[in-house]
Amino acid sequence: MKALANLLGKRSAAAPAVPAAPPTAQATTLLHNASPAPTNPGLMPSVDPGFVALPVQEALKAHDALLGRIRLCYGSDPAEYEHTVLRLIRRYADFVHLLPATPDNHHNVPGGLLQLGLEVGFFALQGTDAHIFSGRSTISVRRHLEPRWRLATFAAGLCAEVHRTLSHVIVTDAAGNAWQPYLMPLAHWLASMNLERYYLKWMPNVQESRGLGVFALPHIIPADMLADLAAENAVVVPHMMASICGMPTYREHNMLDALVRRANALVIDQYLQASVDRYGKPMLGSHLERYLVDALRRLVATNSGWAPNAEKSRVWFGSDGVFLVWPSAATDIRKLLESDQLPGIPKAPETIVEVLLGAGVLQPTSTGQAVWTILPPSTKATAEALKLASAGILFAGLQPSPQPLAARLEYIPSSEPQPATPPTPGAGPSSTEDPPKSSQADKAPIGSQMPLPTMHATTRARRQRGREAGQQGLEAKTDPRSQPDIAPLPEAVASQTDQAAQQTAIWTASHEPFHSEGRARASRLKLNSPFRLPPHIRDALAQIVDSLNEPGSAMACRTTAHGIFIPLAELQRRHIEPSLALRTLGELCMLVPTASEAGPIVQQDFGGTQTSGLVLRPDLVDGLDASAFLPPA
Repeated sequence: MKALANLLGKRSAAAPAVPAAPPTAQATTLLHNASPAPTNPGLMPSVDPGFVALPVQEALKAHDALLGRIRLCYGSDPAEYEHTVLRLIRRYADFVHLLPATPDNHHNVPGGLLQLGLEVGFFALQGTDAHIFSGRSTISVRRHLEPRWRLATFAAGLCAEVHRTLSHVIVTDAAGNAWQPYLMPLAHWLASMNLERYYLKWMPNVQESRGLGVFALPHIIPADMLADLAAENAVVVPHMMASICGMPTYREHNMLDALVRRANALVIDQYLQASVDRYGKPMLGSHLERYLVDALRRLVATNSGWAPNAEKSRVWFGSDGVFLVWPSAATDIRKLLESDQLPGIPKAPETIVEVLLGAGVLQPTSTGQAVWTILPPSTKATAEALKLASAGILFAGLQPSPQPLAARLEYIPSSEPQPATPPTPGAGPSSTEDPPKSSQADKAPIGSQMPLPTMHATTRARRQRGREAGQQGLEAKTDPRSQPDIAPLPEAVASQTDQAAQQTAIWTASHEPFHSEGRARASRLKLNSPFRLPPHIRDALAQIVDSLNEPGSAMACRTTAHGIFIPLAELQRRHIEPSLALRTLGELCMLVPTASEAGPIVQQDFGGTQTSGLVLRPDLVDGLDASAFLPPA
């Protein structure tokens, strides 16, 4: 830092950089305003002061303390350290120069991306001392691979965020000429253009694409170093590349990537904690979505409960997209990330949803809600779920690729079918009959025998009942004993009235089964339990509630003023432990709350005797009017 101050023509004593802490405001001001902006009579002066095109060695001197810790942690002789680690650091500094890591979040100061890479690489390298790589190999093989694992871990940590230079920011000179990061490092471009300052333009709403980091590796990792890492093994380089690109390895655990992810989360969390005290509250979750998405992919690849479209699965893949059963999936995500010891990971399902929504991972409903209602094909009850914006977010790299169900998973309530409207008495044939159509006889050859039309037995029976009902109606009308002593109707009017009565009787007889079936269906009571209710308890409760449709002597429960009373003995008859049922139903808020000291257990008269039981909420039973019950006491 002293050399930097001397270069800028200012005499100030600066403390050495401390790892995992943001640079001071003084250092930021020096880097921004080191020299006046270049003047050109033909150009308008830029409002942005830009970044000084410092030599790379001067930029690295601000991190001398951290470089010393990296040298001690690597533990090699000076010549090897110079040839491997220090050469890697210099090439990385050439590529990123003084670029910030983010525009307005962590490491958002000049040199922030360089500081972030050095700190993540250091902590990842430090973590290799407590882990054994290739544990199933022999001692001689591990001795051969250990230095390669350590160097690859440091390189992966150093380049963990290098993808940002290719997707998040555009570097230009005062004339608007842009740096092409795919072609050369930033320091080389500055030297070739003979620039004193450069300017940044941050791309808005950019999705994180960690795979782009692979295109920066040829400028950072030398070819001979890459060849040495791959010598006599086929695991070190693939694991390093998977970590840099953010791709999980399904066949074996990637210890290298676990160390890098843990170090990255630690560095960012410490920086944000230090920034809260100085600059206020930082943005929420801008670096957390990668860990959450990685957890989703690891769970779907390793956890049997996340097998797509399996029974009781957390993941359902239909023709309308991929859904995660929520909040059950949040519990698995939190447990997995806690086992990784990642700091700063949210624990509340609501916070996880907020982070994923902000990152564009989830697709909200048409009303803007994050939670969807789905009906999996293997269940009878609906479930709450989150919908992913794309199936590739979850199934990227998974082999074999899951296939979606043919049916849609989104639950859309459908109305009951309405019965047909009976014909209006007195309506003419033109209102009920279809226009004449060309019959089969019109198309048949002349002289050919046409098949006789067949009639279904049910149709014949309905028509026969209709004719009998119509005949009985006509006989009743013509019976002189049942008619009052009035003047007879004219013959034309009587004929129309008899014809309308006969049509109505025929329609009523033919639609009588439909009406009786509709009345039975409307009065049928059934349980509508939450999806999270265990299947054995759900089946037992469904049987008990279904007994309300039977005669009184066969009922296993009864309605009360507040809900449905279920005796504990009925649960025991179905091999359900009452204490387990009480705890489960209480956690799901399915019971009517009581003010009794005995908790949810109440005493009710059932079958003429006082019986212990519980009271189920009436809104959980389809067919009951919940408004007719009294609120809880």
